[in-house]
Amino acid sequence: MSATGGSEMLEAVAIDGPAGSGKSSVARRIAAVRGYLYVDTGAMYRAVALAALRQGIDLESPDAMFALFKNLNIAFDASGERLLLNGEDVSDDIRAPEVARNVKFAARLPAVRSAMAAAQRAMADQRPVVMEGRDIATVVLPGAKWKFFLTARPEVRAHRRHAEMLAAGREASYDTILEDIRRRDESDFQIGPMRKAMDLANNNGGIELVDTSDMTPDEAVHHILDRM
Repeated sequence: MSATGGSEMLEAVAIDGPAGSGKSSVARRIAAVRGYLYVDTGAMYRAVALAALRQGIDLESPDAMFALFKNLNIAFDASGERLLLNGEDVSDDIRAPEVARNVKFAARLPAVRSAMAAAQRAMADQRPVVMEGRDIATVVLPGAKWKFFLTARPEVRAHRRHAEMLAAGREASYDTILEDIRRRDESDFQIGPMRKAMDLANNNGGIELVDTSDMTPDEAVHHILDRM
């Protein structure tokens, strides 16, 4: 069955949510348990932002950004864990704060989102996936069998991201991270791609809302697996 048609539900787990909600770690572990491919769609947009920053592209020029995007080869390795940009493993580089602050310039372009969504659907057509991002349940894989929206309080998400960066050996300021998260939330929850998913989750619209603020990673994973 194609991910874009037919009445049969796609053998896929769609997980949406804001930064620091736990969706990446939860999605990765669910994929490992079920033997599905893990796909971090946000990493793909970060790769575009990273390329633009490296090449000095005008981030606020849609034409320049799309021209750059058309010449990029963005792919995951066989495990889905490592992201390759034109053959280079940039899995660590895309996590830099500067990339996080500028990923919106890639993610908000309709032409880029359309092309990315098509590539992501192709992955789901090839094998069962656990796919996480900001518009998976509503745009990329609306036919997914299981759909979840993970969230957590901003302060909790900032602490998680701060700990991740310190563990990775990166200098990080909790206050700066919290400010970045609040800024991204303002955009995402007002006009960004998460708005529709959040509204459906809050109104029993076929996406289950999961607040991970007071959950351990194990609890969040078990909560979702119990519903599959």
